[in-house]
Amino acid sequence: MTQQNGAQPLRRWLGNRKALRAGTTAFKEAIANVGQPIFVVAQNGEPAVTHSGTMMWGDPLETADAGETLYGFVPPLLPSDLGDAAFKQDMAIRYAYVLGAMANGITSVEMVEAAGRAGMIGFFGAGGLSIRQVEKAVDRLSANQGAFPYGFNLIHSPHDPQLESAVVDLYLQHGIRLIEASAYMALTLPLVYFRVKGIHQQPDGRVVCPNRVVAKVSRVEVASRFFAPPPLKMITELVRQGKITEMEAKLSEQIPMAQEITAEADSGGHTDNRPALTMLPSFLTLRDESVRQYQFPMPLRVGLGGGIATPEATAAAFAMGAAYVLTGSINQSCKEADTSDAVRTLLAQAAQADVAMAPAADMFEMGVKVQVLKRGTMFAMRAAKLYEFYRSYEDYRQIPEQARTMIERDMLQGSFDAAWEQTRKFFAERDPAQIQRAEQEPKYKMALVFRSYLGQSSRWAKIGDPNRKMDYQIWCGPSMGAFNAWVKGTFLEKTENRLVATIGLNLLYGATGLIRCSWLRYQGVAVPPQAAVFRPMTIAEIEQRLRC
Repeated sequence: MTQQNGAQPLRRWLGNRKALRAGTTAFKEAIANVGQPIFVVAQNGEPAVTHSGTMMWGDPLETADAGETLYGFVPPLLPSDLGDAAFKQDMAIRYAYVLGAMANGITSVEMVEAAGRAGMIGFFGAGGLSIRQVEKAVDRLSANQGAFPYGFNLIHSPHDPQLESAVVDLYLQHGIRLIEASAYMALTLPLVYFRVKGIHQQPDGRVVCPNRVVAKVSRVEVASRFFAPPPLKMITELVRQGKITEMEAKLSEQIPMAQEITAEADSGGHTDNRPALTMLPSFLTLRDESVRQYQFPMPLRVGLGGGIATPEATAAAFAMGAAYVLTGSINQSCKEADTSDAVRTLLAQAAQADVAMAPAADMFEMGVKVQVLKRGTMFAMRAAKLYEFYRSYEDYRQIPEQARTMIERDMLQGSFDAAWEQTRKFFAERDPAQIQRAEQEPKYKMALVFRSYLGQSSRWAKIGDPNRKMDYQIWCGPSMGAFNAWVKGTFLEKTENRLVATIGLNLLYGATGLIRCSWLRYQGVAVPPQAAVFRPMTIAEIEQRLRC
């Protein structure tokens, strides 16, 4: 621990010399108390630390005789200080920490409530649920209106646009004002309708848009559509349908489709496996270009999701300029997640390499993939086989007999015809037009049956069906393995101790400590490696270190 900067110090410290402490333990304790400032002072030629004193900055000749040489100084930095202050104010949250929506209600009502009561915000995982199930979640969370902030997911549904439209109508009818738009490759009429409906102008001329969209995207070209006004063609169509007024259409020219975009790096579920280090700067550049081009009256913001699972990753996200961080995979292993204990156990055993890409149920024919857990399940391999057969044959009956036997034995666990009957019953209730098309197009019938297997595989995982363990589809990114490595040997290694608020506050607290370490290093102070290690603690232990 020696001063690394060879330049003549211009800083001096005045204070009680008896308060100075030297050594690795002293540094570690000083950095850990993030609610206190740190002075690194020369004591007998070696650095020592204290939380109190006065710093002098000036010409060496003028300050040489005053106090002691000051090697470095860092101010307090609390978890609530991280991120964009205006974003936190707009969302009515204390921490710039967002729980992303995990489909099938895995990001549950309980999880969203726990996040909100802890000063964070969560989005209910409405994707993959029926309209009745979504409405039930809306009713439960709306009963706590004003007690804590929350939002709902709206997932792009290219094969079921009627459901997407119905979900938007439900949100508008029940006063849901905040949604997370995910898996969008292009804007849709229901999404634009949600954003624009109710927009009005105050007497002072200020445009108020009551419905807020946080878009989760991984491609710049898609992000550019969200950081632009709603498309004129869609606005015109909404006016024609009588869904919005001429005034709402006119005012829509002054707002972006989304004020916030979450840059989605290598994550679980729908992902392009983008590296965060190159992705976030690109999105920040787009943000600045959009501000210059459109001159919106409100600020645009970019958060980062995908890979946020350790204090180091959290600190890096904020250091690069993220307005907030978003977590996903790691929340699925928490007690509040609406999934099975079998899934939680598998997730807790995952390493970073235990993930794979597999065909997505909702965009199967398009070749879109999702990232899933491969350890303890054969889903990724089996799903890839089904897509390979779909691409290669026009009719299920054209698939070689040996392969058909394998499909029916291992995946469908019954005949293709029996699987089609079950699929047919499903669409008879939701979208009968799909049945008519499938009976006319054998390839489409094959796609619907294969999609049925893919869709049910996530449900089997959620309910923990022991007979379908090898078919579990568990959305998961490499962040899960990084998280498990970080918590190994601590109380968070056990899934029964994993609570979203505890994990979130640990990530934020650890990030503040690491950032303070970096600030000291930038001043030439050699920080002991042990002082930059932040292991999980209870919320009570963290709060003790936050006291100013």
